[in-house]
Amino acid sequence: MTEPITGWIWDRNLRAFLDLLSLYSGYAFDELDWEAIEAGVQDTDDEVSRRLVFASLGRHERHSGSHPCAKRRGEEMSVSVRGAETSELQLRTDTLLSAFSN
Repeated sequence: MTEPITGWIWDRNLRAFLDLLSLYSGYAFDELDWEAIEAGVQDTDDEVSRRLVFASLGRHERHSGSHPCAKRRGEEMSVSVRGAETSELQLRTDTLLSAFSN
């Protein structure tokens, strides 16, 4: 298993980040997924480590897919993506983190 890819993004970019990450990992992210994520991050705080939001994207029999985790830090979201097993998905994840932190 690969190391998690971590970084931060602006909270206003979380939906676009998850939309694109799910597209790249082969998961059909929809409105129900977004509602669950949106409800889950409302009361999260980077200072409270037990309050995390997990999502599984791209579930495959032999591939664990991506598992992003987000925590709120003011207007920023601390993000950790686990399960990006291919070099292509690792690069895309890293690029998304860079793009959505600007």
